[in-house]
Amino acid sequence: MRAVIATKYGSPDVLQLKEVAKPAPKDNEVLIRIFATTVSSGDVRIRSFTSPIVAWLPMRMLLGFTGPRKKILGSALAGEIEAVGKDVKQFSPGDQVFGTTGFGMGTHAEYKCLPEDGVLAKKPDSMTYEEAAALPFGANTALYFLKKANIKSGHKVLIYGASGSVGTFAVQLAKHFGAEVTGVCSATNVELVTSLGADKVIDYTQEDFTESGALYDVIFDAVGKISKSKCRKALTPNGTYVTVGSTDIAKETTENLVFLKEVVAAENMKTVIDKCYPLEQIVEAHRYVDAGHKKGNVVITVAHNT
Repeated sequence: MRAVIATKYGSPDVLQLKEVAKPAPKDNEVLIRIFATTVSSGDVRIRSFTSPIVAWLPMRMLLGFTGPRKKILGSALAGEIEAVGKDVKQFSPGDQVFGTTGFGMGTHAEYKCLPEDGVLAKKPDSMTYEEAAALPFGANTALYFLKKANIKSGHKVLIYGASGSVGTFAVQLAKHFGAEVTGVCSATNVELVTSLGADKVIDYTQEDFTESGALYDVIFDAVGKISKSKCRKALTPNGTYVTVGSTDIAKETTENLVFLKEVVAAENMKTVIDKCYPLEQIVEAHRYVDAGHKKGNVVITVAHNT
């Protein structure tokens, strides 16, 4: 099968499309024929090894010291089950699924095996493979941090970085939970964030939300670019600040995938796709994400010759 290999850390040019052995499912595993995956900010951080100083050593121990221990990067996938191990009960060949491998990675390829009890669920019927592939990273991360902030109906919630992969899902999920949502983004993305349901959108190049006098029950930094100290005066006395820029990594569970599927089914959430690249152009996809201006998600499509 074809897969994208990273033998060392560095620029997008370290990525190479190679032929590797096709995996075979163990007794408790399913073999997934991948049709779509993503290049997320997490993927580019792993490829380039961009890590906070305090997390440098544990991340090197986890990912590999001289280069990625898992040579095939990518953690999100959507596809069809091609084969199942003899002990698998929940899935059958032909099932359309989406899921994540976490730090097991390996989804920038034509096939991937996952255990039956891994973070895997049936794909939402209303979503394409491309749309579903974005849920495990962006939507799951948004859900994790909004839950961590103990979001409630009626809360005033500010999403900083509302036009990115995590931010676009966070706006929609916060509205699903009944919050009054303010999104912060650049002028070019105001219309997009408004279309996702934000009650108010602030152009950060024109207005500093921390100086407006408005107070929020939850401030969610969805891009890891604004500090808690900066946000403190915009929080209510019992308000909560959460950020993707912390060392806290969003937990991935099948329960969360099923919840996200239900939100999609209720027509309360959609995937924003900025660009789609074929697997053969994954270097260009990484360069685009590296530039830091994507809107929503960058999706990789995987074509199969047979």
